[in-house]
Amino acid sequence: MNAVDPRLSQEEIRRRAAELGPWFHNLDLRGVRTAPDHFLGDYPAVKFKGFAHAIPEDLTGKTVLDIGCNGGFYSMEMKRRGAERVVAVDFDEDYLAQARFAAEVMGHDIEFRKLSVYDVATLGERFDVVVFMGVLYHLRHPLLALDLIYEHVAGDMLIFQSMQRGSRDVPAVEGDYAFQERDHFDAPGYPKMHFIEQSYSNDPTNWWVPNRACTEAMLRSSGFTIESHPEEEVYICRRGERLPWVEAAYPARGPGG
Repeated sequence: MNAVDPRLSQEEIRRRAAELGPWFHNLDLRGVRTAPDHFLGDYPAVKFKGFAHAIPEDLTGKTVLDIGCNGGFYSMEMKRRGAERVVAVDFDEDYLAQARFAAEVMGHDIEFRKLSVYDVATLGERFDVVVFMGVLYHLRHPLLALDLIYEHVAGDMLIFQSMQRGSRDVPAVEGDYAFQERDHFDAPGYPKMHFIEQSYSNDPTNWWVPNRACTEAMLRSSGFTIESHPEEEVYICRRGERLPWVEAAYPARGPGG
């Protein structure tokens, strides 16, 4: 880990953090809180406490890709655990500016890139750990994103989280049903994605929210083996085998794209 930059005073950190606001990650930057009035409190640190034990304490020599890094909390945590290389991507320039500043303040050597999850193939490499936290429900094409992560960047571990709504039950589901059978679709625990046409929680970027059974089914369908479920919304997965008839669809590029 790099040394903290001593040239930045607390007042300078506070000033620059305010200029870069508003923040969604309530980071502690050497005593300066970036979102002290966050509606979820000390977020995402309070969330991380629920599953930190499920991630190896020592990531020495490991490579990490943080997709949708936001203010950089998880990227910096991976560096704190000794990751040799962390690549953090986000499609939002404001979040990237915040994450770069946070890493500068805390002295972490992290590679930041503006990149959509749909374009992870352009990285041209697989990573030992992929962090995919708090992104799925912001996507219009969530299953495509999981397919592309599996196909192009997941080397071993996937740390996944999604907001979930609806039933928390995970009932046994048959491998196939006759065309005339319909009742299972109405069961609360049957895998379901809730579509948000306009906005949810004053956020128009919330598009799809799965129930728990759907979250787990999507991960399996994309080729990930669920290793543990240490927190209500969090799954620790490994890259496994995908069903032979499952193929990822790829976004087409127009002229000059």
